[in-house]
Amino acid sequence: MTAERRPPSPDRAAGMARMQEVYNFSVDPEAVPGDFVAYTVDHLFGDVWGRPGLSLFERRMVTIGVLAALGKTDLLDVQFQSALDNGELSEDQVRELVVHLAHYVGWPLATGANEAAERVIGRRRAAGSSDRGAGE
Repeated sequence: MTAERRPPSPDRAAGMARMQEVYNFSVDPEAVPGDFVAYTVDHLFGDVWGRPGLSLFERRMVTIGVLAALGKTDLLDVQFQSALDNGELSEDQVRELVVHLAHYVGWPLATGANEAAERVIGRRRAAGSSDRGAGE
């Protein structure tokens, strides 16, 4: 028995646009099997990331803190890359954020966050990207 796919939400276009704004890429849920990506695009990006009360930058800082606390370095790569690409943070600010987090999430988890930060910074420098962060 094959379950029927979730129909697109009225927020689908807004969700895909917000995902593009947040991450500089978007995923079409129709191109991915199952409904998980559809719920992610429709609800998380179509609704949660667009709610009033917190800016995109503030939401990203909360997300980075949670990902660091959970040790999700692969997802920290995406957040650090997007924050740098969008000019929300400079390289120095990413590094300072990791130092700050170390004292709240613990040294072992912060070590992983630091490795993710340096990996992203190294890739950007190798690609010739300039540091055009918020503090510049």
